[in-house]
Amino acid sequence: MNELVANVEKWSKDKGLDKADPRAQFLKVVEEVGEIAAAMARNDRPELIDGIGDVVVTLIILAQQHDLDIEHCLASAWDEIENRTGNMQDGVFIKD
Repeated sequence: MNELVANVEKWSKDKGLDKADPRAQFLKVVEEVGEIAAAMARNDRPELIDGIGDVVVTLIILAQQHDLDIEHCLASAWDEIENRTGNMQDGVFIKD
């Protein structure tokens, strides 16, 4: 994963995206999330895979634009949820 993140960050720098407006990048994140929704609605697995990958790429760049490390962000989220308790209700995890 480290190498893929580094590749995305280098690609972003090469394209000047690392210095672009983070608000525009966030709109790109939302656009890609919408593509995931469309793939799910159509039960299109290849497009779902592409959409999830695109969301990860856009989030890596968004983190980079804020001088954050995406792996640190993920570790922070993991620390918050790893001991979370709750239960499933209608297919949704509801935390305690």
